[in-house]
Amino acid sequence: MAQDPKSVFAHFIVGNAASMTREEWETDISLAKTAHIDGFALNIAPQDSYTDDVLQVAYNAAAVMGNFTIFLSFDYLSGGPWPVDRVIQTIDRYKDSPAQFRYQGRPLVSTFEGVNNAQDWPSIKAATGCFFVPSWTSLRPQGISGVLDVVDGMFSWDAWAEGAQSKSTESDEAYMDVLGDKPYMMPASPWFYTNLPEWNKNWLWRGDDLWYDRWQQVIQLQPAMVQIITWNDYGEAHYIGPIHESGIPKDAADYVLGNPHDAWRAFLPRYIDAYKSNNASEQSIELELTTVTDPALKPNSNFACANVGPKTAKIHKTLDTITYWYKLNPSTAGDKGGTTGNNPDQGQPVLDPAEVSEDKVFMSILVEEPSDISVQIGQSPPTQLQAKAAGINHFSVPFNGQKGPVAMSVSRNGQTVVSTTGPEITDKCANGKINWNAYVGSSLDD
Repeated sequence: MAQDPKSVFAHFIVGNAASMTREEWETDISLAKTAHIDGFALNIAPQDSYTDDVLQVAYNAAAVMGNFTIFLSFDYLSGGPWPVDRVIQTIDRYKDSPAQFRYQGRPLVSTFEGVNNAQDWPSIKAATGCFFVPSWTSLRPQGISGVLDVVDGMFSWDAWAEGAQSKSTESDEAYMDVLGDKPYMMPASPWFYTNLPEWNKNWLWRGDDLWYDRWQQVIQLQPAMVQIITWNDYGEAHYIGPIHESGIPKDAADYVLGNPHDAWRAFLPRYIDAYKSNNASEQSIELELTTVTDPALKPNSNFACANVGPKTAKIHKTLDTITYWYKLNPSTAGDKGGTTGNNPDQGQPVLDPAEVSEDKVFMSILVEEPSDISVQIGQSPPTQLQAKAAGINHFSVPFNGQKGPVAMSVSRNGQTVVSTTGPEITDKCANGKINWNAYVGSSLDD
């Protein structure tokens, strides 16, 4: 059987969309399409009375917009497990929509957890004809072999590293190995921070370089599908879509409002196109690791920058663009708010959040040709870096105790070709508590 085309989706929390209008749905879909995202995975919980109304609007909007698909992701942790008959009814209601995503000719359906209800799915699949790709991440890759007769593929929620380290591909490779010929849907996420007392959630996992690193891993591993976590989960601070204030959960507004993440979509067309155009024998992106040492820093302090090779330029016309993200509060600026690095409820060791989330400015910068990069925090001496290849170059620069606005520029032959300034890094914390969320911006915003 011929393989289906690779696809990229964004996880969309329907519980945060109860007040969204048809026009807002169409705007969000348009923004996702511009980023080369193929569709939304609609997370739905059994207790929400508005679910069917929202799904109807979403499917209709996607059908009208065209070239954008949707599939259902049944949430088994929020509100408890779904009754079998209701799952069947919901799938049947939307599976013939022109906006329904199909894999191997069958309507794809997913879950968020629900391992304890695994044996519900043979009858659900028989009744609906769905292609079942759940996220049963609690099984870990080694547990998947016990459910291979139930699933048609698998989606992992394991998108973040545990502790003060970068995310590896170890779990992804384990999933792909166990699944064999069955499709793997790989997760990609830029950040994680949550502080929701009503849900007893208050921890962070390392974001930092994750958004850049993860897309290089996607391109390397070539999974059948990718799911971005998430489009609009404001409560966990990994949203890449616009902020709809009505969808922000109680208590999350303090760390969400004023912290846009839209610029994380700026390079998605390039990343997604590189992923789709690649294959196992020919990488369309080449990586070169260099190290640039800035004399203004203390000895042995380095900046690592990975340069995306010239083949990337074939994907889109290059236009010099700066994207950046960082916390607006240093890790010593105020009360840590009880936030832990890692989630102890998952048996993870508790770390100081300052150890997990580094005080750095992170930048992914697209250049048309090798260029000089300048970064200045407040009144500190500028840090000089080099983008050694055309394409996307990634850097990070430590705060080093400096505060103030962050000025960034790209120059060639002594002439500035693009510049931008991000908001100030400050010790002024809202309600005295450090905001562990990221501010994300771009020269395209200027």
